[in-house]
Amino acid sequence: MPLPNSLALDSDPGSERKPILCYVTDRRSLAASRQPDLIEALLEKIELAAAAGVDWIQIREKDLSGKQSHLLVEKALDRVLRLPSHRQAAAGKPPRILVNDRLDVALAARARGLHLGENSMPAREAKRLLLSSPAAAAFAHEFILGVSCHSLEAAKAAASSGANYIFFGPVFATPSKAAYGSPQGLDHLAAVCSSVEIPVLAIGGITPGNASSCLSAGASGIAAIRLFQDSADPRSIVRAIRPKNS
Repeated sequence: MPLPNSLALDSDPGSERKPILCYVTDRRSLAASRQPDLIEALLEKIELAAAAGVDWIQIREKDLSGKQSHLLVEKALDRVLRLPSHRQAAAGKPPRILVNDRLDVALAARARGLHLGENSMPAREAKRLLLSSPAAAAFAHEFILGVSCHSLEAAKAAASSGANYIFFGPVFATPSKAAYGSPQGLDHLAAVCSSVEIPVLAIGGITPGNASSCLSAGASGIAAIRLFQDSADPRSIVRAIRPKNS
């Protein structure tokens, strides 16, 4: 059973293709001191991003246990699927929820995607497990797999391993990606985009001012933590990045 092409699945038929916008979560950077407060604050951010019209939300809370992650993903799915009617109309269809690294959590919560780190299990192995799981039978056809990559070689390997999309970066300087070395820059981004046939989302230091340069370099979209999470009005961020005629 083939996994879907993410651009075809997440674009509006008959319209000009829009850049994919992905909010990557990081509750530890939110202004709350207690764990329950952080979770609630994060869920509120997820709801705001969903109402703003982001396409994907990657739940990236690596320190949570499997049980805690499952509960968070279920609550996130509930929030985005139960937006008030006026917010649903403004946002369009609900965003796709991606789970970081934990295929078991993604399957148990019936999320629609898994995002793997560069050093996580290969996308090919994750796909094999997905397609062999009875729990995934009803929704495997709309499930996507993505991989974070920090070099051209890693991007090519991810694409050949069966990934549906790639995050590439850090394109620009950003504290959250400092461990991955110096910024890759737009030239490296362009090289990756032209070397693989799957969508590439730029990540790392993305702002409303430089997002268009990533798209001009060939990126199919952008992924970011602070761009969406730190904004009091993420809808204005979405409007700034979307083409005016989309």
